[in-house]
Amino acid sequence: MSTNYINTYNNLIKLTRNKNLYINTNSDENFSVRLIFYLLHFAFFLKIFKTNDNKKIMQEIYDYNFRQIEIAIREIGYGDVSINKKMKDYLNLFHKIILDINDWEKISIEKKMFFFKNYLNDKCNTKFYIDYFDKYAENLKKNTLNSFINNILELKI
Repeated sequence: MSTNYINTYNNLIKLTRNKNLYINTNSDENFSVRLIFYLLHFAFFLKIFKTNDNKKIMQEIYDYNFRQIEIAIREIGYGDVSINKKMKDYLNLFHKIILDINDWEKISIEKKMFFFKNYLNDKCNTKFYIDYFDKYAENLKKNTLNSFINNILELKI
């Protein structure tokens, strides 16, 4: 397996480990919640960096990241049949997230609040997540795709 995109994966994992994300959900930190945060970060990453110039690279990053998710599911101990079902569910969830954030800058605060309540829970601190992911998107725009691929970044969010 190619490791060309290990830094991209590690950057996303590092962001996903932010303890403030879990404190503001009012729920326990577990694999499912961590994966949702990972998919949210990855969806914003793809949204910001998708251009016609780097479609091939973005597809390779997408493939690499979902292979890593599959490996993580295998390490938990799921069997082959369960893994296929879980991966299908996670891919569908990810594509739904991508559709929901497509016009992120243009959607209302109320729709953003509903978005986070839908993916996290009704008791989550939606204001925190709106601010967090707005700042995250701005930080991504300040960096280049190559910096994200070639380095482990210290994103201040």
